[in-house]
Amino acid sequence: EVLAEQAKALQQSIQAIVTSRLNDALENLAWLFANMPPYFFITMQNETEAIANLPIRLKDVARQRGITLVDQDNKLIVAHLDTPGSLYETVKGIEERQISYAELTHSYESVPGADKALEILRFEFERKTHKEITQSAGTAIRTDIKTPVLKVMKRLYPDYDLKTLDTSMCLLWCNDPDYAEISPPDRIARALWLYEQSTIYNGLYLDLELVQSAFCRCTEYRLLFSVASPPEKGFMTQISEVFRRLGIGVQRSYSLNISTGSQRHFLGTFYIIPPGAAPLTKGSQLFQKLQTELYNTHILSAQTDTYTHFVTGGIMGGEEASLTEAFIAFCHTNLGHNQLDRFSLARVKEAFLTDPETTSQLIGLFKMRFDKSAKRGRREFESAVQEARRAIEDYNTGHRYLDRIRRRIFLTCLSLIRHVLKTNFFVPQKHALAFRLDPSYLAELPRAFTSDLPRENPFRITFFFGRYGVSYHIGFSDIARGGWRTIICTSGDSYVTNMNTLFREVFVLAHTQHLKNKDIYEGGSKMAAVLNAQECRSEEEINNRLFKLQFGFANAFLDIFVTDDGKAKHPHVIDYYREEEPIELGPDENMPNAMIELIAKEAVKRGYLLGTGIMSSKRAGINHREYGVTSRGVVKFAEIAMKEIGINMRRSPFTVKMTGGTNGDVAGNALRYLFERFPKAKILSIVDRAGGVYDPEGLNHRALKKLLMKEDVVHMNPKALHPGGFVIFGTETRQIQLKMLHRKLVRTDATIAEQWITTDEFHREIEHLIFDVSADLFLPCGGRPETIDGTNWQKLFSGDAIPTARVIVEGANAFITPMARQEIQKRGVVILRDASANKCGVIASSYEIIANLLMTEREFLDNKEGYVKSVMEILDKRVEEEANLIFQRFHESGGKKLYTEISKEISKEISDYYSQLITFFQQRPDLLTQALFRKVLLRHLPGFIRESPRYVRRVKRLPPKIKLAIIAKEIASFIVYHGGWEWPLESKLVRFVKENFS
Repeated sequence: EVLAEQAKALQQSIQAIVTSRLNDALENLAWLFANMPPYFFITMQNETEAIANLPIRLKDVARQRGITLVDQDNKLIVAHLDTPGSLYETVKGIEERQISYAELTHSYESVPGADKALEILRFEFERKTHKEITQSAGTAIRTDIKTPVLKVMKRLYPDYDLKTLDTSMCLLWCNDPDYAEISPPDRIARALWLYEQSTIYNGLYLDLELVQSAFCRCTEYRLLFSVASPPEKGFMTQISEVFRRLGIGVQRSYSLNISTGSQRHFLGTFYIIPPGAAPLTKGSQLFQKLQTELYNTHILSAQTDTYTHFVTGGIMGGEEASLTEAFIAFCHTNLGHNQLDRFSLARVKEAFLTDPETTSQLIGLFKMRFDKSAKRGRREFESAVQEARRAIEDYNTGHRYLDRIRRRIFLTCLSLIRHVLKTNFFVPQKHALAFRLDPSYLAELPRAFTSDLPRENPFRITFFFGRYGVSYHIGFSDIARGGWRTIICTSGDSYVTNMNTLFREVFVLAHTQHLKNKDIYEGGSKMAAVLNAQECRSEEEINNRLFKLQFGFANAFLDIFVTDDGKAKHPHVIDYYREEEPIELGPDENMPNAMIELIAKEAVKRGYLLGTGIMSSKRAGINHREYGVTSRGVVKFAEIAMKEIGINMRRSPFTVKMTGGTNGDVAGNALRYLFERFPKAKILSIVDRAGGVYDPEGLNHRALKKLLMKEDVVHMNPKALHPGGFVIFGTETRQIQLKMLHRKLVRTDATIAEQWITTDEFHREIEHLIFDVSADLFLPCGGRPETIDGTNWQKLFSGDAIPTARVIVEGANAFITPMARQEIQKRGVVILRDASANKCGVIASSYEIIANLLMTEREFLDNKEGYVKSVMEILDKRVEEEANLIFQRFHESGGKKLYTEISKEISKEISDYYSQLITFFQQRPDLLTQALFRKVLLRHLPGFIRESPRYVRRVKRLPPKIKLAIIAKEIASFIVYHGGWEWPLESKLVRFVKENFS
């Protein structure tokens, strides 16, 4: 009976509370309609149940941290008091979720019974994939929705391109039908206009408008912010943190995250109130700071330690934190490749994070050198540098070992600051950071840090830093060309490992490229980037990051290398170099065709010296994959080398093992050439990034042909294998307890047996295919640099010292280290190195750039096959010239000279002649106008050009620097390949040209 009485009393108490709340609810509902913006009820019209709960629970908003009105898989609506940082704290709690739409609304007045306004946040998590948007393209928009938007667009944004309205409205509808259905016409028009500005301004746009509101009692501004390819997660958190840090209140906001079918765009509209009484104008200091910080959100990740230690801690702003991250990456990549134990990424990062005073001092020095607003002289800067150097050299925390490490780190950073010749750090709308350095900084590093690099010093080093990765471009001459590869890292271990060796990899590849470019007027260069994709959960997310990184670095490249009369064109780039720099890029690993075309388009739009010539393998160009230009040289070198050991590949059967995928450019096209020209070739094994395949009797040609340029080797039909053959899979795995197992399919006499092998066994099998399988010819046409090095080259020889490959032709750059090459050749193996065998790709790219300079895009496309045919003839000629000279010199030395040393010797001789000729012609530029030397220039060009009077007349349009380089390189290569030259230069040059070029 006592319990029953207590229960009844509790029921009555609860009933009284409910009755009271029901009575209050009607008053609270009236308060909501009187104090919430009208748009709130428009956008919430499909959420009536959620809003109906709000008047009932309005008192809870004042008494609790907040209330949840809706919490579903695809939606969250919460209400709480508007307190400092409340927006930031809310979005921070959901930053792991992918927001498709976000809405923030504040009440005009304080919540009854509280002294703060009501804040309601609505989030939706229904992002459409690129595939879904592509499939729904072309959806018709109802007239009753489109017509009002069209009227508003004409009134608000008369400059808007109305031809794009239908397409853009369809895009909006496909991404978020509810938004398009419910939103007022002016809001839709504003979103469409913001999207257009995002595309016009390369995916980064900010604007400010004064809002005349009859509801808001204070001065309110509309801030419009758009970013292409925004971070997948946590972006709203970072934006709200910027507002919080700058003391800016957000009254309302509407943010969309839409897909175009290939790229995402963040479209944000924020109604803000600045701190203090001063008006917020585009010229004000607060707006400039806001712009800097918002633009920086797509460069600096909120997950970095510098952000959490320095930015949220109030030690520095976001832009300074980005610079700190760049300092860390530069010091790590320059110091860690040779002394990783002492200069790991973690240890370098620790040096900057634990010493904010030194970090701030270095940032101050950088600003002193490049900030136009500072207006400080060189003498003051040098004095500050000396002061910083003394402080670093006296660095002492009482931990001797760590102090020595940190001194070297900070001195390296100081060297970076002193040797940067131009940077885009102060460009407001930058997509990544770029630093063009004088390579002499390398001489300031102790030899221990550079002993693993080629001895020759580069002409330029350019360092790039972005939100998702780091890159270097290294060139060994003024006019330089070489491909741009991106290493995609989907795990933390992969990212750190590739960052450790990035600088050395680019340096070695660029040096190899320089040796390879012996036959063209451009010297060698290379660009490589490491992409951090370890958080990506899908192929789409990886591709989004890849696009962001490559587009960002390409724009940063143009920020500093687009010039006007030699000086950097962008007004916010201080240029201490002040010369034109004709740099040509080209596609390499993980460079999509769409990005190739986009970079070329951007170069033209921004006025780059070479225009579309910045990038090769374009549609209006010679695509390496389509024409197999690199593989053409590799296979031709192989044919000549095999003939040297007594095997005629056209008549005799021979065996081959390979690295590089059937879907890859070099390996895939090499296989195509083998099938077309040498039907008796027996392909024993192929290894690529996806796995490997082996057949003891030779892989079935018909089954392989089905994979070429389409699929990786793991898609080989196992039924086409002979008994003993197998396929092993790098990506098809399963987890059993603590072990990761890889799939393996083995062909037996009767069936296909499925096995699951450990990761160790998988890698042993891969090594077996590379090292142990015995073949006449080994074609490494893919794989990571330095796969064969000083620690494992012995595996290419069996127990009785018999090589498992008689001839190795390197189709992949730096696949074998120099020391390993020497040791392998000493034991009788013929190796033709990458700088010789792989050179046809870069030669073809060089002639593509010449075509870009002499033809319009339409002319090239109309004459493409004829022009390409002429280029192919040049490729064959250059291969035969070098291959024959290598073997000629080998026999002349009685077999004492190594093939790879002869290759290096040839490149160096051509380079030396070229350098001396360049110097001579620079002193005698009048010679370039003489008919005699014009013949040299024309001889370098494809026959298609020489035979066309229209294009011959245009040769005079070539930039003088390029014409000079072409003539010097053509003469230099002719001297080395064909002989007939003796010094001194001036007395012999004219006679030599008359005899050989008339």
